[in-house]
Amino acid sequence: MLEVSDLCVSYGQSEAIHSVSLSAAGNETVAVMGRNGMGKTTLFKALMGVLPARSGTVSVAGTNLTKRESYQRVASGLAYVPQGRMIFSTLSVEENIRTGLQRSGSRQIPDDIYALFPVLFEMRRRKGGNLSGGQQQQLAIARALATDPKVLLLDEPTEGIQPSIIKDIAKALNEIRKLRKLAIVVSEQVLSFALDVADRLIVLEGGRVVHETTRQEVDAERIKRFLSV
Repeated sequence: MLEVSDLCVSYGQSEAIHSVSLSAAGNETVAVMGRNGMGKTTLFKALMGVLPARSGTVSVAGTNLTKRESYQRVASGLAYVPQGRMIFSTLSVEENIRTGLQRSGSRQIPDDIYALFPVLFEMRRRKGGNLSGGQQQQLAIARALATDPKVLLLDEPTEGIQPSIIKDIAKALNEIRKLRKLAIVVSEQVLSFALDVADRLIVLEGGRVVHETTRQEVDAERIKRFLSV
């Protein structure tokens, strides 16, 4: 569903992502792990077209999106939940979700969104800015799902969220991929969360892939060393 090949991204003359390749199939979750500053957010911004790729390709469901603008990538099935969530604080929960419906062409919020996140149904008239951090994260994921994506990118979804809500988000992501059969790629520093949701784990260091493993074969201590400061 997602195919990234030899992607290189630069800030001016400084290369930040070095020939990164990764893939994610439908009904599969891939975790991209690494410490702060190792290139995770830069990679995700490049996948969404927020940052231009110097070389390499990004494809979704066989369509090459490398030269396309961000809105065209969304129209092709790529959805992005950015670090910090970026919900519309002055809009209600329901209005936030409806902003994602433009791409799907529907006026109706899909039933499975409120089934996945019951708290959002209870708070659908509440302003987004009045939600807790964990509720805002669920709202950001719901808004992305409203675009009917083929690939869902989540950048640091557990950042600043209490452990009980992290478990809820993990459960929801596992349900989402089963229901929607989409590919999920999540950037993360919390290994326990990654192991709860991911089929495969990739570690970035200095903008390069330095380790890749399946969940079944994961060497937790080795990955923890990559994540330690």
